[in-house]
Amino acid sequence: MQKILLYYKFTPIPDPEAIKLWQKTLCDSLNLRGRILVSRHGLNGTVGGDMEDLKRYIKETKKFPGFKDTVFKWSDGAREDFPRMSVKARRELVGFKNSDDEFEVDEHGVIGGGTHLKPHEVDAMVEKYGDEVVFFDGRNAHEALVGKFKNAIVPNTNTSRDFIAELESDKYDAVKDKKVITYCTGGIRCEVISAMMKKRGFKDVYQIDGGIVKYGEAYGDDSLWEGALRVFDSRMVMSFSDNAKTIGECTHCKSKTSNFENCAHAECNSLVLICEECKQDPNLLFHTGECRNKHERKAQTPRVILKV
Repeated sequence: MQKILLYYKFTPIPDPEAIKLWQKTLCDSLNLRGRILVSRHGLNGTVGGDMEDLKRYIKETKKFPGFKDTVFKWSDGAREDFPRMSVKARRELVGFKNSDDEFEVDEHGVIGGGTHLKPHEVDAMVEKYGDEVVFFDGRNAHEALVGKFKNAIVPNTNTSRDFIAELESDKYDAVKDKKVITYCTGGIRCEVISAMMKKRGFKDVYQIDGGIVKYGEAYGDDSLWEGALRVFDSRMVMSFSDNAKTIGECTHCKSKTSNFENCAHAECNSLVLICEECKQDPNLLFHTGECRNKHERKAQTPRVILKV
């Protein structure tokens, strides 16, 4: 049986390059595939493979003192959901553009972040305080098109780098005194976002421990989450149960869908939310009309073959 592991750990790492080499060697020896990022602030990874190999990976990774209490989350999937095993050392674990200057970490994690809530504590807080609780989506805006917490605020963000400008605008002044629960896929982005929010005047900030993944494991589609979860492997999206509500709308015909496709213009990195029927038309598999025009112009450009 194969599975996918999702995990992160904020802890000081003096030599990220050494950790990168160790993790790459370990994963290759266990025939795993996925993506791992290492920075001076810690480790963030998603890897797929055989269950027994993943268990050995957990055991070996926890031998590093800073990673001994890392929480590993299991998800449906397989090694083949990833094209290769990639391990990279980066300045930031999450690409908020210079956000590593926004916070520090110690052996306990991010300093000054939001209070962690278990899934049952999230529901209890909403039941007790009602409209005084606000959900704040910590992902890129397109992810919320197919799934989000009910009545959540979805910032206008195309990439992680947009978050700082969003938080420094006056858009959210009305909720800065409320109980704000940030959430993201596995929890890592909210570790940073919650710290950034508190520095910008949000008074009472929380984050879902383990992110949407842990909340979905606890409640499936029977509580405050609705829709599908965008994931970053060949699956594109996943649902927590067969009862998942479809909240996404096809870009073209507006029918309900959770299906993302890569833009047909190879140089565009955006996704198209498109239903199964519309995607049969090749002319509709473009992020924008501009992408389609660029694609057509490139196709019509004659190739020049130089003879030597």
